[in-house]
Amino acid sequence: MTPFEKYLHIIITQGGYEAEKDRSATVEAHHLLLAMADYASGTAHRLLAEAGLSRQAVREALDREFEHSLNAVGVSAAAYTLPRPSGTPKTSGMGASGKLVLERTFASARKKDLDSAHVLQGILLAQAGTVPRALALAGVDREALLARVHEAIAALDA
Repeated sequence: MTPFEKYLHIIITQGGYEAEKDRSATVEAHHLLLAMADYASGTAHRLLAEAGLSRQAVREALDREFEHSLNAVGVSAAAYTLPRPSGTPKTSGMGASGKLVLERTFASARKKDLDSAHVLQGILLAQAGTVPRALALAGVDREALLARVHEAIAALDA
C-alpha cells in the first residue's frame, strides 16, 4: 500500500466516523473535509491550517451553513430546540458528493503521483453544495485556497 493509499484509507475511514456522528447514511464531501482537517499529516492538512481551517473551524463553518440553510426555508434554529437526527444504520458508503471528490481526485493525476492535496482539490472544485456554502459563510476565499492547492500540486510535480 502506497503512502497515498494509506492516507486515503484513513481519510475515508475517519470520514465514515464523521458521517456516523452526524447520523448520515453516507460519507459526503464535508465529512472528508472534516477528516482532512483533523488528520495532522500531509500537504492538505498544512494548506487547511494555513487557511485557518482546523477541524473545529470546519465544524463551526458547517454548523453555520446548516443554520443558514434552515433560515432560507423559514426555520430558525435559535427559535426551536431541534431534535437530534434519528438513528441511522451504520454508514453504508460514499454519498454523491463524496464520490465526486474521489472522481475528481483520481482524474487529476496518475495514481502514483497522487497526494492529499489532490483530494483537497477534489473537494474545493465543487461549485455548489454544502462545502462551498460553508466556506463562503466562514469568510474563506475558496478560490485563493484552491490556487494555493494548485501551487502545492505543481511543487510536488516539480
